[in-house]
Amino acid sequence: MKSKQLKWLYLTLLALVWGSSFILIKKGLIGLTALQLGSLRIIFAALFLFLIGFKNLSKIPARKWKYIALTSLVGTFLPVYLFAIAQTEIESSVSSILNSLTPLNTLLLGAFFFGLHFKRNQILGILIGLTGSILLVFNGALNHPEQNYYYAILVLIASICYALNVNIIKKHLHDLSPLSITTGNFTILFIPAFILLFFSGFFEVVQEIKVQQSVLFIMILGIVGTGIANILFFKLIQISSPVFATSVTYLIPVIAFGWGLLDNEILTPVQYFGAFIILIGVYLSAKK
Repeated sequence: MKSKQLKWLYLTLLALVWGSSFILIKKGLIGLTALQLGSLRIIFAALFLFLIGFKNLSKIPARKWKYIALTSLVGTFLPVYLFAIAQTEIESSVSSILNSLTPLNTLLLGAFFFGLHFKRNQILGILIGLTGSILLVFNGALNHPEQNYYYAILVLIASICYALNVNIIKKHLHDLSPLSITTGNFTILFIPAFILLFFSGFFEVVQEIKVQQSVLFIMILGIVGTGIANILFFKLIQISSPVFATSVTYLIPVIAFGWGLLDNEILTPVQYFGAFIILIGVYLSAKK
């Protein structure tokens, strides 16, 4: 299959997988704390990747490990915990919409720090996207006083982390296989995640039924939504552009909306309008 066709296939698969991640996080938080959820997500992904990609670690040159470590921090470690903490206060569908700002952040970081050029319509897209985000968050705060929408800032920080991660991979790790990058990332993260899990109190409550049910959801999230999805995503970055790769976030809210509706999440008409504005902004920023 040609790379042009492959990139659209990877984009679609990632949208389905990552669009389902937000509802899995929501279900995981029923029996787990945000710290436990994030740690288990990393641990399950790491164990899976050790099984299929351990031999690929030897293919990583010594000089590349500093970039592997950096991408593991900004591309996985920080976002995993930020999303989990954010969804203790805001709906999964809102979290997915705010995550769609990643291409805009990719463009900004790429332009200022990685030599990526952008055009006038892309600047307009950034401004429109930010307007939609403000509308979404402020209207949500007004209509859902029981939720703390300051936690939406954590999703925005996570999207900046993702944007930085994409640019680092495209510039410094483009010559490594996606499996090598992903396995290297989780080799670094396994021990810190296990230490955090150990001190989180998880092993004192693991016998509870609701905890075990939540662990099952996070096992799926870790293996499929993190391990396999990261391999596909790194491959997509290598055969396309950073902005195209992060445009998967156009489609993620659609899948997340569907899961949210099935789980009785309701957004106001103004929030729907804000989401629509964000997607227009993302489209303009990614358009050549």
